[in-house]
Amino acid sequence: MSDLSVANNTVTRAFDVAAIRRDFPILAQEINGKPLVYLDNGASAQKPLAVLDAMDRYYREMHSNVHRGAHTLGDRATSAFEGAREIVRHFLNAPSTQEIIWTRGTTEAINLVANGLAPRLKAGDEILVSHMEHHANIVPWQMLAERTGAKVVPVQVTPEGELDLDSFNSLLTERTRILAITHVSNVLGTVNPIRSLIEQAKKLGVITLIDGAQAVPHFKPDVQALDCDFYVFSAHKLFGPTGIGVLYGRAQLLEDMPPYQGGGEMIERVSFERTTWNVLPYKFEAGTPAIAEAVGLAAAINYLDGLDRRAMEVAENALLTRANQLVETVPGMEIIGTAKQKVPVMSFKIAGLHPSDIGTLLDQQGIAIRTGHHCAMPLMDFYGVPGTARASFAFYNTLEEVEKLFTGLQKIQRLFT
Repeated sequence: MSDLSVANNTVTRAFDVAAIRRDFPILAQEINGKPLVYLDNGASAQKPLAVLDAMDRYYREMHSNVHRGAHTLGDRATSAFEGAREIVRHFLNAPSTQEIIWTRGTTEAINLVANGLAPRLKAGDEILVSHMEHHANIVPWQMLAERTGAKVVPVQVTPEGELDLDSFNSLLTERTRILAITHVSNVLGTVNPIRSLIEQAKKLGVITLIDGAQAVPHFKPDVQALDCDFYVFSAHKLFGPTGIGVLYGRAQLLEDMPPYQGGGEMIERVSFERTTWNVLPYKFEAGTPAIAEAVGLAAAINYLDGLDRRAMEVAENALLTRANQLVETVPGMEIIGTAKQKVPVMSFKIAGLHPSDIGTLLDQQGIAIRTGHHCAMPLMDFYGVPGTARASFAFYNTLEEVEKLFTGLQKIQRLFT
């Protein structure tokens, strides 16, 4: 391996938020003459210097295509690329790197699985999702249902934003073939009881896919402990680069699935009479992959592994706790989603104010949040709102920034009353 090592050999350091913020150069800037308060981490998290440097060094010192070169740069690139796959395997506690497939992100990973499972479905079969899913975990299954005659069945949520377990229990039947559900809601912050849901589904032979895009920034999943069949996430929410994601899949299921795309690395041999497929994981990785992005993702995971993860969780919970305490200081503010188990995500509305106006006026104060339907229109319909404002916190945010958010909301509320 070259000196751009992706080996998981980091040393845990003390959780010092001020020092950590210096690792993220983008946070030091001003927006509209105000210090940036970045609270849109659920959409895309910022990148530490470790990620930026790793990708820069890759391009400066070893860029080449992987797996095919008979030269030193090709060997270096391949070593870094496959080393990154091992880092991801370790992060998920997957049994083998053969079960780690590179994709462009969570959306492509779910589409890949939906396409691959099509031969298993027939008319009358059911695909179980939930009302809190991102569109990326709804639309591919609807497309699959149209192809096969299957039906997408949504599990209800409670007014508090938790999965309605009575609804789940009644809808999980002998007709269910696939359970596709989010680990953490991107709108509500709800942490679903994934392990018990999978356990129930397994009793009926149901294939399980877990959307981990919003979970992985806050805790490390263990796919063996969860016993899921598929687990998917995107690098850019995990403090890594855009343009790359991960599909973990149980080896036997991946072996049985047809390729998703044709060409390049996914072939073993091509002739005009017959083409045969490459072994896992390359069977699902057609064309030149996102090599630098894989290196960047590995650097992001190594960076996180160098932090005290328990202290990080405590710090994030403190941010959400303080935000909840300050809600009463903004007249007319209502939180959407009050589940007992949450990551630090706060979706809200303020009486008489449109979410987009809230976002625009906060931006004038240097505060970045997300507004709209958050690619979760069925959930918006459930709550009877066109959209919400959403503040999503990360471990590099501070209690002072929480205070600035609510000072900003108070100014806006006074402006319109």
